[in-house]
Amino acid sequence: MKTAGIIGGSGFIGSYITKKFLEEGYNVKVSVTDIKKSEKYQHLFNLENSDNLNISALKVEDLEILKDFISDCEIVIHGGTPFQLDVENPKTELFDPTIKGTEIFLEAIQQAPMIENVVFIASVAAYNTNFPLPAGDRKPHDTFSEKDTPFMSEESHPYAQAKFIANQTVENFIRENPKVSFEITSVSPVGVMGKSLSNREDSTSTGLQFLFKNKIAPSPFVQMLYDNDAEMAAVDVADVAEAVFKAATISGLHGKNYLLSSESYPVSDMSLMLNHQAPKNKPNVIYQNTLAMNDLRMKFRPVQETLNNYSK
Repeated sequence: MKTAGIIGGSGFIGSYITKKFLEEGYNVKVSVTDIKKSEKYQHLFNLENSDNLNISALKVEDLEILKDFISDCEIVIHGGTPFQLDVENPKTELFDPTIKGTEIFLEAIQQAPMIENVVFIASVAAYNTNFPLPAGDRKPHDTFSEKDTPFMSEESHPYAQAKFIANQTVENFIRENPKVSFEITSVSPVGVMGKSLSNREDSTSTGLQFLFKNKIAPSPFVQMLYDNDAEMAAVDVADVAEAVFKAATISGLHGKNYLLSSESYPVSDMSLMLNHQAPKNKPNVIYQNTLAMNDLRMKFRPVQETLNNYSK
């Protein structure tokens, strides 16, 4: 039985990844930042095969603890970077844990004796920091694929900038270390939606769905989405977990970064669907998902199905 280490495995996306690996018969190690806050990970013990689950405390900035955590893992998933839209200090809250955390993680995996596959959960921001608005001078319905030149603006949200730089750090590492003994693959999901496996109140993804459903704008960023009726690309959280599992278990994907996206709708339509009403517009596929469908054999759920599963 192989062991998968999942950094950030109790969060919104991470919980589904943990669930998937447990279902597939893996020993699963999940890291949490504070072991005393059991309410953040207790739901994982309700999953199938949770006897094969181990929870341990870890901060990605601590190299020695990180090395110990991954020392017996054949697969490591790095999804432990913060996702938050309301930020007081971008450097300490986003840039340091995201970028420095990635650098330390890359140092750690070079010294791990058993690793076969590493998967980074990047973000659509690795390709477009303006998401969900178009990149640069593109129009809202212009498509974007892995072949397009990534777009980064210092005017974009700090979270998006941090994820972009972290992804560049991974790409530089792959170029500078052509003979590593394991494969590194990244996935870049668009807006991740769906039902949470926990009752946690601190998930940005589920929080954003709550705001859209109830048409609440607690910040200028969310108000901007309403004002522009932004074309929002979405992907089901369970599909992201499926793609991560396949990226970790299909060989020959080293160095690739897959956009994970289903359809795109205006935010006004997402509000309707979250309230179990029909959208007024037909969906587009702005962020192309062909590479993930071909290499990872993915089939993405329709957004209407995903949003109907959100229950709050």
